Amino acid sequence: MKNTSDPAGQDSSKISMQILSRVFKEFKGNVLIRFWDDAKFHWGHNHPDVTVTFHNPKIFQKIMLSHNPLHFLEAYFHGHVDVDGDLYSILNLRYHLTSLRLSLAEKIALAAKMLHIKTQASRVSTYTAPQWRKTIRQKLGIGAEKELNRNAIAFHYDVSNDFYALWLDKQMIYSCAYFEHAEQSLEQAQCNKLDHICRKLRLKPGEQLLDIGCGWGALICWAATHYGVQAHGITLSQKQFDYVQAIIKQRGLEQQVTVELLDYRDLPGEARYDKLVSVGMFEHVGIKNLPIYFATAHRMLKPGGLFLNHGITSAEGGWEKGLSTEFINRYVFPDGQLETISTVQRLMEDSDFEIHDVESLRRHYALTLREWVRRLENHHDEAVKHVTEANYRIWRLYMAACAIQFEEDSTGIYQILASRREPFSNPVPLTRRDLYI
Repeated sequence: MKNTSDPAGQDSSKISMQILSRVFKEFKGNVLIRFWDDAKFHWGHNHPDVTVTFHNPKIFQKIMLSHNPLHFLEAYFHGHVDVDGDLYSILNLRYHLTSLRLSLAEKIALAAKMLHIKTQASRVSTYTAPQWRKTIRQKLGIGAEKELNRNAIAFHYDVSNDFYALWLDKQMIYSCAYFEHAEQSLEQAQCNKLDHICRKLRLKPGEQLLDIGCGWGALICWAATHYGVQAHGITLSQKQFDYVQAIIKQRGLEQQVTVELLDYRDLPGEARYDKLVSVGMFEHVGIKNLPIYFATAHRMLKPGGLFLNHGITSAEGGWEKGLSTEFINRYVFPDGQLETISTVQRLMEDSDFEIHDVESLRRHYALTLREWVRRLENHHDEAVKHVTEANYRIWRLYMAACAIQFEEDSTGIYQILASRREPFSNPVPLTRRDLYI
């Protein structure tokens, strides 16, 4: 460990170094902290994996006094703090900080030091929740619930199609890929995923397929082109809807593929589709609405048909308030919620589904997210032409943090294949051999 400062030797940065020396005392990593006066604090013996720059002593003081990691994240999003290098290293630092144990005397001494940091009278940007969330939540009834869902989807997906195109594959698939090996390209792994889903659903020419939350339309177009089905997709995102319409026309699939701007709860009729699929959508539904979601899927599926639900789950149930849940709901998915895989299966069975197959894709999503982060970082200059620097930083950190959560198994993702529970029903073969022929 070495500490160096500029010739002027500012008191605030010196005090900050003393604080960090205790905070990093048992840290096994390698990090460089750069202060507002260009003074430097280097912990470790090799070239630092990551450099964190604090541009304002007031921000440093606030972060250290609050013990709330969200304050650090907000400072990063607004440019009061820069993070250069391996973002995963700074995210893994949270394990050290959460396990840090200080005596009462140490806490008092460090707090006293922090209060001696000279802060500048400067205006610091903070996050303000979208006004529509507060306004809509004041209303009552299913109409308000649907309006909240529409706005939440727009908040996440209607950022910019051009922004997503910078780091997604050519088919604009915003869900977990399916890798045959870790070095396989994202483009091929996403094609693998589309085909894997179609094979699981045992799609046949002429069948009616419904995709609930069809995204940018890759799956419905793939299923129509390669399996000859009649595919219909629904989405709440206006930009996705416009994009899918253009793709359908461009590929000459107007007779096979349709798309609709529609809430899943407004799907008309019953037993209309031979096969149903939903990929990365039910995370937006909300835990309390999962029974309605699965009941709707059951209503729309024909007897003997198959339903594949592909979605993210949590190792802990109930979506309790914490750092991860607060961060996701505040910055990324305003009303997204995750449940355990056991609860999801129970809710499906409560909706009278028989479950035939459950497959974990956890490792696949970690690989997918790391590739998305790499592509996004490589396109930083282009990205900030379509979104703000703050949005770029939110997405960079969010996807990197998710990759780590999948790797450490605190977050999972599963494909569940099910059918309507019926006597003497045989919707799938006796073995899975047909999936791999």
